[in-house]
Amino acid sequence: MKRICITGAGGMIGAALTEYALSQGDAVLALVRPGGRRPKLDHPLLRVEECELSALSAFTSDLACDGFVHLGWQSTYGGARDDVAAQVENIVCTTQAVHLAHRLGCGVFVFAGSQAEYGLCGTPLRPDTPTFPRTAYGAAKLAAGQLSRLLCGQLGMRGCHARILSVYGADDRPQTLVSTCVDTMLRGEAPALTDCTQIWDYLYVRDAARALYAILLRGRDGAVYPVGSGQARPLRDYVMDIRAETGCTAPPLFGARALPEDAVRYLCADISELTADTGFVPQTPFREGVRSIIQDKEKEK
Repeated sequence: MKRICITGAGGMIGAALTEYALSQGDAVLALVRPGGRRPKLDHPLLRVEECELSALSAFTSDLACDGFVHLGWQSTYGGARDDVAAQVENIVCTTQAVHLAHRLGCGVFVFAGSQAEYGLCGTPLRPDTPTFPRTAYGAAKLAAGQLSRLLCGQLGMRGCHARILSVYGADDRPQTLVSTCVDTMLRGEAPALTDCTQIWDYLYVRDAARALYAILLRGRDGAVYPVGSGQARPLRDYVMDIRAETGCTAPPLFGARALPEDAVRYLCADISELTADTGFVPQTPFREGVRSIIQDKEKEK
């Protein structure tokens, strides 16, 4: 790639992808929401532009691009995930992003989907695992991914779909399990948790960025790739790793909170096709990723 365009570049994964692409010598056109977060970078090959997702159809730029990664999405948390009107709008915005990629001269479009497209599963998630989304968010991600690949074919672009599992990093939402445990345990306090017996796959954000970049470069046209570490452990194991890295002496309060009946209890990616097609292999063990989060938080003090 010589230049890539990234929507949602102010988010945790978008910022990490922006940083990684720049480290590879690529220029980046980073699109962020007006007044929203921006990549924390000052780089001569980076241009940041503000654009609402709903305005992608009108966006113009004097910069030609080779590849496009669509991470931008609205209404992603809480009850908004079942806001059907908002999720349908996300589908429309994704098709507008494909057209924008074509106008910019891109040869490849990568759509960032979600494990929510699958629904509940008890085996590792593969590209051909049946999809039964249980939320409007998951259904919209599934539809947007399918339509974007179809539209890419019509416009002569390579189209790929990355179904991202649980990604963690320093800029993640404070409500996530990893963020909650890191922040609480750094204060020397015990986090109130569920029994944390769910089996989970966590991927460090910089590895997620590397995966998306690998798909951008070498992903098969029309391919769907679950993106995770490919390894899964009980959540309480991760919690105890965080406790060890923070040095917290207070024992976690497992079982202090009830786990919703419809909660996902198993999440693991089968990344064999992703690795075979692109060469991507996760590089960051969980404890090393937590250590990086702690170091980043120390720098911000």
